[in-house]
Order: sequence, then C-alpha cells, then structure tokens
Amino acid sequence: MTPSPLIGLVFHWLGGLAAASFYVAFRGVKRWSWETSWLVGGFFSWIVAPWIFGLALTHDLPGVLAQAPGKALFWAWFFGLLWGLGGLTFGLTLRYLGMSLGYGVALGICAVCGTLLPPIFRGALGAIAGSAAGQITLVGVGVCVAGIVLSALAGLSKERELPEEAKQASVKEFSFKKGLGVALFCGVLSSCMAFGLEAAAPLADLSAAAGTGVIWTGLPKLVVVLFGGFTSNALWCVALNLRNRTGGEYLAARNEAGETVPRLRNVLLCALAGVTWYFQFFFYTMGETQMGRFGFSSWTLHMASIIIFSTLWGLALKEWRGTSGRTQGLIAAGLAVLAASTVIVGYGNLVAARGP
Repeated sequence: MTPSPLIGLVFHWLGGLAAASFYVAFRGVKRWSWETSWLVGGFFSWIVAPWIFGLALTHDLPGVLAQAPGKALFWAWFFGLLWGLGGLTFGLTLRYLGMSLGYGVALGICAVCGTLLPPIFRGALGAIAGSAAGQITLVGVGVCVAGIVLSALAGLSKERELPEEAKQASVKEFSFKKGLGVALFCGVLSSCMAFGLEAAAPLADLSAAAGTGVIWTGLPKLVVVLFGGFTSNALWCVALNLRNRTGGEYLAARNEAGETVPRLRNVLLCALAGVTWYFQFFFYTMGETQMGRFGFSSWTLHMASIIIFSTLWGLALKEWRGTSGRTQGLIAAGLAVLAASTVIVGYGNLVAARGP
C-alpha cells in the first residue's frame, strides 16, 4: 500500500483527540487516591488494550514477539520504562496546572525532543534538511514550536490574571511552581516514547512478514514499549499505595471516613480513561505507516494535535473563564498556529511521497 501522508495526518489528529480526552474520565472517579486510579487505568492502557488489539488485528503476535531480537525487545522496553516515568508525572502535571497549561508546557518539551533527537542520533537530520520536502517538514516543526510557545504564554497570562479562588475552582490543586517543575521532567522523559517505537521497528517488520497489513504493523511495538511504561508506573503507584496506606482502596467498599466507594463505577471510568489513552498510540502507529521516509515528523503531528484538543477541552471545562481578551487571543493564536503546523508537516511529507 502506497503511503498517504494526508490519511496519516487524519490518524494523528484522531490520536491527539484520544490523548487529550482520556483524563476527562478520571475526573469522575470518586474516593480513590490518585495512585489507585492511575494504576487501574494504566493496567487497561498498557497491558489489556495493547494485547487485545494486537491479537485481534495482527498475525501471530506471540510468534512475532518470540522471533524478535533480544536487543530490540530490551531497548523498546527500556525506553518505554523511561517514558513511563514521564507519563506518571504527566498525571501530576495536569493536577497542578490543569489541562490547557499542563498539556502545553509538558508536550511542548516532549514535541521538540521526540521529533528531532531520533534523526540527530541516526545522523539523518542533515539529509532531511538537504531536500525541499525535508525543509518544508522542518519548517512545520518550527511552526509547531511557535504555537506551543503561544499556548504556554496564554497559560502564563492566565496564571497572572486569575485570583487564587478562581484557579482552585477549575483546578483544585493548582500550583504553577510545582506544575512547571513536574512538567519539565515529564516532557523530557516522555519523548523517550519516540526512541522506544524506533527501537521496536524490527517487530513491525516481523509482523509484516507474518502477513499483517501494513497499517497494523505498529501494534506489536506497542505491546513491548507500553509494558515498559507499565513497569515504571506500577512500581511507583504500588510504592505510593504502601506509603500512603491506600492499597486497600482497590477492594474497599467504604473509605476511612465511612463513605461508600463506587468501586464498579470507578473501575469502569478508569477502564474508559485507559483505553481512550491507548487509542492515541493505536492511531499514532497507523499514522506513522503513512508518513513515508519522514516518519520522524509523526511525533510533531501527534504532540500538536494533543495540545490543540486539550486546549479545546480546557475551554469546554471553563478553565479559561474570567481571563482577559489578551489571554484568550493568545490561546486562539496558539491553536491556529498549531493547526497550521500540522498542515505544513503533512504537506512536507506529501511532497516527499511524490518524489523528486
């Protein structure tokens, strides 16, 4: 099947929508600590969904994993573990900064690192920059960074304008200093997902050789990389369960205050959040297969799409209520520039697919 960057762009938009939407379900979880909710949701994200969709849509998934080079499996798992450390702090970023600002800062750092570092390490960035299509794509990456800066400036303007009571009303644990520190850590480590997917490339080749359609060949990669993410997140959440004495929440019908815990509802909401989260990379791997020789730009498209949709969610949840026209103008400009960046990157890939 001939790659179609325009179709790939649509897949990346769908992945961005899924990534921006998953945390909404977590807001409905009641009387569970963060670590309990995160681990239950993560189990569906990193274990259940990858195996279900991998088994359903690819050929001989167990055989592919058995044939994969040990080196590829290890590095895919290891980078997934590092990405998982960034992912678990991403939840904290949203707790402290809210959806709009939290996504913008953390994913801005993640976008730059995850897009440019892999081709730099491969020594391929010079060749990319030497072609017209590559130059268009890199301009799109730069436009994406500009959009991220505008989004972050809008968040900073919001921080300065809103009184403490208004911030707490939309984001109960709002803390700009804590959130910024966590977001920096999160953004750098979260870019390791790009390295993990690249390290797992032999699994896609083996899956194709087993008869899997091209568009689904990225799914076996997710089984390994996301298991790495589950490793780091599970260890951290269990440690918090032990430290905070919240391990009994998984089965307890009532909390320490004697309030009834809606266990089934909580599990279902966490499952919804987890599977929704998984769909970001489900669509990401589909989009990546359509981007041709500039597949590195998939990361930019993914990050820009997430920030666009998360900002829209923030507006819908009234996180920007009470801000000035200047702040709202900044966020509108950020959205417009980010949307333009995805089109420019997609066009660069289209030019590359057409050839010289």
